[in-house]
Amino acid sequence: MTTTYKKKLIEVALPLEAINEAAIKEKSSPFLKGHPRALHQWWARRPLVACRGILFAQLVDDPSSHPDLFPSQDDQEQERLRLFGIIKDLVQWENGNNDAILNLALKEIKRNSNGSLPVIHDPFSGGASIPLEAHRLGLKALGTDINPVAVMIGKATIEFPVRFYNCSPVHSGAKERTHYEYADGLAEDIKYYAKRLSTRAQEKIGKHYPDVLLGREFGSTKARVAAWIWCRTVPSPDPAFGGVHVPISTSFVVSTKSGKEAWIKPYVDKSARSISFQVMNGKGVEFEKAKAGTKASRGANFTCLLSDSPITSEYVKACARNAEMGHMLLCIVADGRNGKIFVSPSVDHEIAAKSIPIQKGSSINLPTHPQYVGVGGYGFKTFGDLFSNRQLLAISTLSYELEETYQEIYRDASSRLGLSDDRGIIDGGKGATAYAQALVTYLAFGIDKLADYGSTLCGWNPINQNARQLFSRQAISMTWDFLEVNPFGSMISYERLCAGVAGALDGIRGKQDGSCIQSDAANPEKNVGDLVISTDPPYYDNVPYADISDFFYGILKDNIGKTFPDIFKTVAVPKFDELVADRVRHGGAENAEKFFLEGMVKAFKGMANSASREYPLTIYYAFKQSEVSVEGTTSAGWATFLEAVISAGYTVVSTWPVRTEREARTRALGSNALANSVVLVCRIRQDNAETVTRAEFIRALKRELPQAIAELQSASIAPADMPQSAIGPGMGIFSRYKIVLESDDSPMSVKAALQLINRELDEYLGGIQGEFDADTRFAITWFEQNGNKAGDYGTANNIAQARGISVESVKHAGIVES
Repeated sequence: MTTTYKKKLIEVALPLEAINEAAIKEKSSPFLKGHPRALHQWWARRPLVACRGILFAQLVDDPSSHPDLFPSQDDQEQERLRLFGIIKDLVQWENGNNDAILNLALKEIKRNSNGSLPVIHDPFSGGASIPLEAHRLGLKALGTDINPVAVMIGKATIEFPVRFYNCSPVHSGAKERTHYEYADGLAEDIKYYAKRLSTRAQEKIGKHYPDVLLGREFGSTKARVAAWIWCRTVPSPDPAFGGVHVPISTSFVVSTKSGKEAWIKPYVDKSARSISFQVMNGKGVEFEKAKAGTKASRGANFTCLLSDSPITSEYVKACARNAEMGHMLLCIVADGRNGKIFVSPSVDHEIAAKSIPIQKGSSINLPTHPQYVGVGGYGFKTFGDLFSNRQLLAISTLSYELEETYQEIYRDASSRLGLSDDRGIIDGGKGATAYAQALVTYLAFGIDKLADYGSTLCGWNPINQNARQLFSRQAISMTWDFLEVNPFGSMISYERLCAGVAGALDGIRGKQDGSCIQSDAANPEKNVGDLVISTDPPYYDNVPYADISDFFYGILKDNIGKTFPDIFKTVAVPKFDELVADRVRHGGAENAEKFFLEGMVKAFKGMANSASREYPLTIYYAFKQSEVSVEGTTSAGWATFLEAVISAGYTVVSTWPVRTEREARTRALGSNALANSVVLVCRIRQDNAETVTRAEFIRALKRELPQAIAELQSASIAPADMPQSAIGPGMGIFSRYKIVLESDDSPMSVKAALQLINRELDEYLGGIQGEFDADTRFAITWFEQNGNKAGDYGTANNIAQARGISVESVKHAGIVES
């Protein structure tokens, strides 16, 4: 049976440059007001503006679908430009809450939906970017994910704000306003009750966070402490010093701000077997020396300050295994009128921190994956081990106070909302019980955020004089110097973090009911028909988020597990069914790839069963890595992913390179990290798809690909984006066939098809390029775009990936330096 449908705009053209510029702007601005990333940590979020533009283009018809209205190519092009204008306005960050622009976009979607607005489904919802943008466009959204942490983020993003839409705050001190819009009342209550909770916690444990006495230059007054800077210690390896602990520090510099340089000078008394520290100001030889701390070389290699003997990595690990690793105070960071004040450490402050009784933390075991967890060899066994006793005391006290806060919210909400609806939040309640449960969830998010900034793996940034969170990248990395923030201070306090949670609701303006539920995409519990699928699935062997999200899961389960028992029914986040090709989890690369391919095929078949045939499917795929195989260097993830999509019965219609990653992020510096995403636009393959030979496939490429590329060029696709954009029509030709047979009658692999597509592309774009090998064709394309100048790694990776190679391959060929 042949299915007819109207082509959507995204299948033909897209204002890619405008979307990419907006996406880069969003990713490069970490402090955007109202961004939902302030709700809770999640990794590799898609830019909201890109999701917004892609969804709109996925839902509106291309003018070529209406020859009665737009009979000529000029008419169609003019209409596309009009739709492009809407997208260009739509993707601007500052227009995210512009009702005029959003209403215009919704009007266009309604005009192209036969009177019935579609429901958007993201089966791998993660940080909920796609469902949120569906909401913003006025559509119902469904997010599903197997990860409980992701599910709770989704609920807090697309369920709770709509449940209490336009609701006034319930706290007794609320100022009277004639009208509260969207989640404004909810946000105001988050800030109010966070302050109440923090005040009660401080009354209980505030004595363990003493003020610091400033020097004479500051009037010998006391100041509130913002944070304490510590370094780890091990016993001196020299027996002559009797096991006295010495610092293993990567830097003694605490401020590199021009004119406000500050550093820590160690004073060593060998006869007394003691080391003390004093904060110094200004630059000079000693300042430069202080930058190295006691570091001797790369890795866990240091120098003993008492004996000058080497402290090797093996020695450090042995000390850690024997519970002989400690920590000592290097510096106290206090609040001053003109910025941070760095104060020399005091014995009183060290005692205040170390006299806390042993606290119980999360008993969930740390993952053993060495690529993403770098603390396994240093005595850390559980997630609770990542915190000091004082840090655990703060987390447990705030968590304990959540119950009292819940009761207070419930009492206040009862008088404002009434008790006519006393169902819980999971049962669809909208009364006092549901409101209190929703609000406590946001307050629990604040505790999670404090943990992210409040472990012994958080560092100090001497450039901007602020804290580094644990998950500044998608890994748990070892630190030798760590920052302990004051949860009641001014820098990273619980109250301030909750204000960020409340601020995130400013950017959540959905009106339609939405839901986020826990579900395995490869084994969905039920299929809901007529959905529009737009999704951001896991990326082959990228970071297994299930492993690192256990950091938050243990804390969330303690705080809201009773409210959401089905979501938090497991001891830890479900691991084995997470769709990533994890070699550690599945016992080798071959098993991991097999698991990924089979799982993705099942997931995409499930999507096909529930998807509307009127709309295409859009999939975000982010390039990450390349591997060396017997055939040469190739992107295993890209080929395997395409294999899964095609095996599930889809044909690839188009591919659009979207800049979804910030180039300056920590992970990107000097590494082969995610540089950009490709959005695949797919349709269900026709039932009458035929089987063809390799020669017939090549003839089809030669016949059809030039016209497709010409259309892309006329759409002003940038040269650097052309290789990945042209993959779409090329794979469209390959994937529309049931099978392409090689000369030995074996099915052609996606990898082989990619190589043929890229060869045809190079022949068309570069004439004689097709006669050369892939490395040479890379060099020709690079020269055409950049001459002999250096360029961006992401662009180079884009060109290389399109030719079935990697930048590393070209580097080994002696063509480039990377």
